[in-house]
Amino acid sequence: MLLKSLLLVAAAGIGLVLVTTAMSDTDRDHARSVERGRYLVTAMGCNDCHTPLKLGPNGPEPDMTRMLSGHPAEMALPPAPGLPEGPWNTVAAGTLTAWNGPWGTSFTANLTPDPETGIGRWKEADFAATVRTGRHLGRGRNLLPPMPYQNVAALTDADLHDVFTYLQSIPAIANRVPQPLPPARQ
Repeated sequence: MLLKSLLLVAAAGIGLVLVTTAMSDTDRDHARSVERGRYLVTAMGCNDCHTPLKLGPNGPEPDMTRMLSGHPAEMALPPAPGLPEGPWNTVAAGTLTAWNGPWGTSFTANLTPDPETGIGRWKEADFAATVRTGRHLGRGRNLLPPMPYQNVAALTDADLHDVFTYLQSIPAIANRVPQPLPPARQ
């Protein structure tokens, strides 16, 4: 009986070691995915539009307290200036989070994991469908300029997994971005 009890304890201990090792591998895979996602988000310049600029000591700089939170909800903008004829057909807000052109006015999305105003309730498949199709959640409205979804759509499934994993790991920021505006009637 004692031998049977000792064998059970040993088996449980071995099982615990195996589970701990597996969890460590999972944790390592997750950390690797987060770091690779951070690298891809940085290399693709996602912060350039999805993180508002603020005026710093050397001029405009990303406001990292709002990292990837999109156009600031509290920043109401007047109507965009009229677009001139010719090759100059786009204007942007000083934060680089609102853009106007022949398509109307677009506001950069909140990519943080906030469940109410960001992508916190999205599944990885929703994220992939959005960038693969150029449509919100793969079936909604079109993504608008300057979002280079065609470039992001060229990423591998593994890359998109890593980007999504990273975006889900950053601080959630409650920031309800305005809906796009149609082009001004002329």
